[in-house]
Amino acid sequence: MQFTIKLEESDDGGYTAQCLEIPAAISEGNTKEEALENIREAIQLVLEVTREQAQVLGEIATVEVSVG
Repeated sequence: MQFTIKLEESDDGGYTAQCLEIPAAISEGNTKEEALENIREAIQLVLEVTREQAQVLGEIATVEVSVG
C-alpha cells in the first residue's frame, strides 16, 4: 500500500509527518528520513487498531479502489 504523506518543518526544529489518507496517523522526527520512518510505524499501528476494532463490531470485508 502507498500513502500520501505531508511533511512540514516544525517551528521547534525537526519535521511533522501526517498521512493524508489516514488523518489519525501523525508523527515527528528530527530529520525528514526519521519522520518518514516514524509515520510508517504510526500508519501500521492505526491500521492494526482499526482492524481489531472492526472485528469486535462485526463482519469485515475488503474492497479495492482505483483512483486516477
